[in-house]
Amino acid sequence: MKKNGSFTFVLHSHLPYVLSHGRWPHGTDWLNEAAAETYIPLLNVFNRLVAEGISPKVTLGLTPVLTEMLASQSFKAEFKTYLGQKLEAAGKDIAEFETLGQPDFAKVARMWKDFYRNIYKDFVEKYEQNIVKAFADLQNQGHIEIITCGATHGYFPLLSQDISIQAQIKQAVASYKRHFGKQPRGIWLPECAYRPGYKWSPPVVDAANKTEPYNRKGVEEFLSENYIEYFFIDAHLLKGGKAIGVYLDRFDALQNLWSRFSEQYKPLPETTEKTPYKTYWVGSASEGKMPVAVFTRDPKTGLQVWSGEWGYPGDGNYLDFHKKRFPGGMKYWRVTSAKADLADKEKYVPEAAYAKISAQADHFKELIKANLTEHLKTNKEPGIVVSPYDAELFGHWWFEGPEWLYSVIKAIHIDGSVDMVTAGEYLNKSRPTEVISIPEGSWGEGGYHWIWFNDTNQWTWRHIYEVEKEMIRLARQYGDKKDDVLLQEILKQAARELLILEASDWQFLISTLSAKDYAEARIVRHYEDFKRLAEIAKVKGGGTELTVNDKNFLDMCQKRDELFPDIDIAWFRELEFK
Repeated sequence: MKKNGSFTFVLHSHLPYVLSHGRWPHGTDWLNEAAAETYIPLLNVFNRLVAEGISPKVTLGLTPVLTEMLASQSFKAEFKTYLGQKLEAAGKDIAEFETLGQPDFAKVARMWKDFYRNIYKDFVEKYEQNIVKAFADLQNQGHIEIITCGATHGYFPLLSQDISIQAQIKQAVASYKRHFGKQPRGIWLPECAYRPGYKWSPPVVDAANKTEPYNRKGVEEFLSENYIEYFFIDAHLLKGGKAIGVYLDRFDALQNLWSRFSEQYKPLPETTEKTPYKTYWVGSASEGKMPVAVFTRDPKTGLQVWSGEWGYPGDGNYLDFHKKRFPGGMKYWRVTSAKADLADKEKYVPEAAYAKISAQADHFKELIKANLTEHLKTNKEPGIVVSPYDAELFGHWWFEGPEWLYSVIKAIHIDGSVDMVTAGEYLNKSRPTEVISIPEGSWGEGGYHWIWFNDTNQWTWRHIYEVEKEMIRLARQYGDKKDDVLLQEILKQAARELLILEASDWQFLISTLSAKDYAEARIVRHYEDFKRLAEIAKVKGGGTELTVNDKNFLDMCQKRDELFPDIDIAWFRELEFK
């Protein structure tokens, strides 16, 4: 059958570094929940499709920091303990519901017991406690494509130093090669946040530290320099950044940042109307650099899943995420309706929920086909529909989501009119022909930086900017003292603390109030620890031996924040390409 276009799911998997930084309600249990409810269910869906002769062709983003955590021995031990606790909690719920004469709730409790027992068995037996290898195996067999991200999900447009973006990307590539044995072809920019090259100055500075605007490179230049071939943007950036919304008006510093950008942004002349169903080369890279392709999020299929009003996860029959039964934390209620508060939630009926999936999957498949048919008719060439989502939506937030994903991929396969591809496969067979420029922005609320820079989290950037500059000074002063092994270990740990400090998660959690205190404490912790490590580096670099207390402090930081063993201080010294 002749194909009328192509399609790929892009699932972006990410969590901040939480190992050794609390457990519940904020900390390692975030990772345990995501592994149990999303990562292993996704592996099961992909392998189930493969066993049926269907290659899922999903483009899967695994952030370097998440990959490091999933590969950690401490996670493997924590996860088995967590699953044991969940099994125990489900058993207690079963006994209590049966004692109280609540058979419907007891039935769901038995569902949870089976769920966690199967997850435990899959983790230990099927995947041999190695989730990263299980995903790598699927990639090596050609069934999925794994893409990378900034090392710790740093928000690129607001980092004050190009060297910081360089380090985020170089660490990402190094980590990817170590875990997956090859060069990554694609990247998910953290928060889909892009900034072209222009004269930039930080949106927050100390009065004594005023900064004249200075030249910054476009984000795509760093990708090109590190042989990354493509990235993704939200649809409004393709159209010229019109989705700024009201958020600029709320904060003077954001308004000033946008003004500096808009004064210098000169879009390339349009030859044709841009469409999210084509790929393009991004055009602000310097002469002589490999061009980088951009895929655009399809707004129509996006709304069908993300929209709180008509998105599939909002169906009243599906399991409600928010209402939980304590102490075990199990969920026994359904969404009920968009307006139902927690007290109005009705009992979850698994059969009723799963009965909805097939029709919704078919509806989604038909929507993809309609988009591709319309594009083919208008543009006289087949296009691609790109549907990106946070992976954690599937299973964690939307319990039935993995089954819906399975049903969509199977429906597309059976239909036969749409070519399921990974992003890299599509690029292999359909290279872009047009060069475009895109403005600054993200996929966050309002389309710009507001979620990550507002009056609740502005203070975090002042500390990040201070630490960025100090890391560069340390790398330049002591980075070439290779013979001093201990000094190099201090510098590497300081660099790790900087990378964790740069994570965009902290500002997001502060803005959304979902874990404000935890995020603020993490910002302060990594800032203070970097400062002490910097002082220790200066002592050692000056030829003085460390005190026992300083050695103990370094050892504590290394054991607590044990990630990126291949971090390279050279990344923080100079730009590889000016």
